[in-house]
Amino acid sequence: MQEQLVNILNIINAPLGTVMVVLLTFVGVWFTVRTRGVQFRMVGEMIRLLFQNSQTGNGNSNKRISSFQAFVVSLATRIGTGNLAGVATAIVVGGPGAIFWMWVMALIGSVNAFVECTLAQLFKQHSRDSYIGGPAYYISHGMGKRWFAVIFAVSMFLEFGITNNVVQANTISSAFTTAFGISPMVMATALAALSLSVIFGGIQRIAKVCSVIVPFMAIAYFIIALWVVMTNVTKIPEALGIILSNAFGLNQIAGGTLGTVILMGFRRGIFSNEAGEGSSPNAAATADVTHPVKQGLIQTLGVFTDTLVVCSCTAFIIMCSGLYDCGLNGIELTQAALTAHIGETGKVIIAIAIFFFAFSSVIGNYYYGESNLIFLFQHSRWQKHYVQAYRLLLGVVVFIGALMAINLAWALVDFFMAIMTVCNLVAITYLGRYAVRLLNDYTEQKHKGAEPTFTKDKLPDIQDKIECW
Repeated sequence: MQEQLVNILNIINAPLGTVMVVLLTFVGVWFTVRTRGVQFRMVGEMIRLLFQNSQTGNGNSNKRISSFQAFVVSLATRIGTGNLAGVATAIVVGGPGAIFWMWVMALIGSVNAFVECTLAQLFKQHSRDSYIGGPAYYISHGMGKRWFAVIFAVSMFLEFGITNNVVQANTISSAFTTAFGISPMVMATALAALSLSVIFGGIQRIAKVCSVIVPFMAIAYFIIALWVVMTNVTKIPEALGIILSNAFGLNQIAGGTLGTVILMGFRRGIFSNEAGEGSSPNAAATADVTHPVKQGLIQTLGVFTDTLVVCSCTAFIIMCSGLYDCGLNGIELTQAALTAHIGETGKVIIAIAIFFFAFSSVIGNYYYGESNLIFLFQHSRWQKHYVQAYRLLLGVVVFIGALMAINLAWALVDFFMAIMTVCNLVAITYLGRYAVRLLNDYTEQKHKGAEPTFTKDKLPDIQDKIECW
């Protein structure tokens, strides 16, 4: 029965995934033109804002989520199995050329992250703890289509709240079993306990934990990859040559596989950096900033960090090892590649890296599920009880995920990801004009030498739909 369901889902996911990639590309190109390449021309401003304390000062100072904390929560979900196992799968299935198309997807798709996260800030709502928002909220309040928002929220909850966490937990368990011989049952119990200890603290505890884990894991992994590159510097030109020739190669064109190379690169790029997918706006909306564009710019930087830095680290570790066509796949290939560079310690390093990467994804994914669950039951007096029940459910999901075979989970991840991404792209295409107007307002204030601030009277045509400004 499970195998039949997986086959059915794979049949559906193939054309649905192609539609998703095409839409993401066209919407990305469209907004690149509309924003005059904001993802390229404002990189310096993104970096400046990341470390600037730009909170508005409204609300309880102990409960406010800073711009940096919102950034690391979204980065926690971006940097996960896709960066280690997903890159390896892209190389195996699509060939080394898929890496080039992952880079292209990051450059094009990052503008989608800017638009969706700016809109999340614009239409965010007050919550008991801080702010709450995301695509379900800007679809409901911005477009006035609650039924459409419900479709997105359900897909988002099932994707990030449930199935994605099955994959993350399973990857951690597999990596630790390979590296240390630890029983999957022990890993399942430990992961469930750790996850519950964090998520019962709400978004504040999630943000604090991610603020420690994410910078540490990203910097540590980058240092390891940099060491690999420096000790294999003579192999870099050859590795780049293989990537580029495979991306545009005559062999791929003649064999009819160039489309597969591009599609695999784009799909794994989307799975990794989530730009345009509608996930990171849920974290972006929690930030307390003086202008919506500030968080939009910071979240754009997250796409570059994920794909152009972390994914590239994995790609060069694999390519410089020469094992990219050895027959291994997923996390096993990444572990084997690093082992080839530094010995058996490589398996241990990758296992530890995947623990931090995937565990931070679990707790970040949980919040995405919670924010959409709250949206679905925002008028119910049982809402708090539903949230508590979901927290307990997540512990069960993580426990089972660490033990089970996950072919069905992967198929469901691809299915729900496509549904929510298409919904989100329709929404940001419709509402994107407000993000462009906000960007123009932001740059005008910058040119006048002012620190940009926003109040809803600057958008008089929709100010009745804006709550927090």
